[in-house]
Amino acid sequence: MKQLKCIKTLVEGTTLIATLSRPEAMNALNAELIADLEALVQHLMGDSSVRAVILTGQGEKAFVAGADIKQFELMTPTEAEAFAERGQSLFAKFAQLPQPVVAAVNGFALGGGLELALACDFIIASDNAKFSLPECTLGLIPGFGGTVRLPRRVGTAKALEMALTGAMIGTDEALRVGLVNKVVSQSDLMKTALEQAALIGSRAPKAIEYIKKSIHSGQERSLEEADRIEAKLFGRVFATEDRTEGVRAFVEKRKPQFKGH
Repeated sequence: MKQLKCIKTLVEGTTLIATLSRPEAMNALNAELIADLEALVQHLMGDSSVRAVILTGQGEKAFVAGADIKQFELMTPTEAEAFAERGQSLFAKFAQLPQPVVAAVNGFALGGGLELALACDFIIASDNAKFSLPECTLGLIPGFGGTVRLPRRVGTAKALEMALTGAMIGTDEALRVGLVNKVVSQSDLMKTALEQAALIGSRAPKAIEYIKKSIHSGQERSLEEADRIEAKLFGRVFATEDRTEGVRAFVEKRKPQFKGH
């Protein structure tokens, strides 16, 4: 994998940890960081040795404190639309990755930071984390999928409340409305995220990929169409060596050795 300017990567077993690193700007999303995320996703698409991904931010203050607002000052409407489309396309690719992605939210997840966390499959938050879509306070609207993914995650009423007020919520409320999966102490955040990623990594990679694909695809379709997708993927998994190994291990009462084939 090529060297990234704004993301530090570390591999722990079968888990890749990607730390967004713009501490001088609280890891705010700018063109350079977005380009690094695009390169990271492209790499992960072809790296079968990675079975799970953890995204986090550098430091203890912020996961991602939104987009870099300075870049909006001279942006034209046409440029703004293209910028939003680029971010939406990038975040959509997180759902298309074969590996589940865990957002380890270590502080503020505001605007684009919340949108990035929503693009991940799990959100584990430290107890000092804060979440908001504050764009309306700047005369803007969310542009990287916030008005699309947030209502699907927490329901229309709560999404409207957050987006129309720009109000910030803490971890108690985020857990109550289903925005986050778990809340842990700052000191336990990465340990918990790594445990979750390792547990996923111990399962059959193709089964994990197909489950993720079925869930994400099914949300956008009718019940009947979603059932057809699930049935097709259920059939496809029967062509994998890991299915043979998993069933055989169960019959033989031993731990399966999945290889991702």
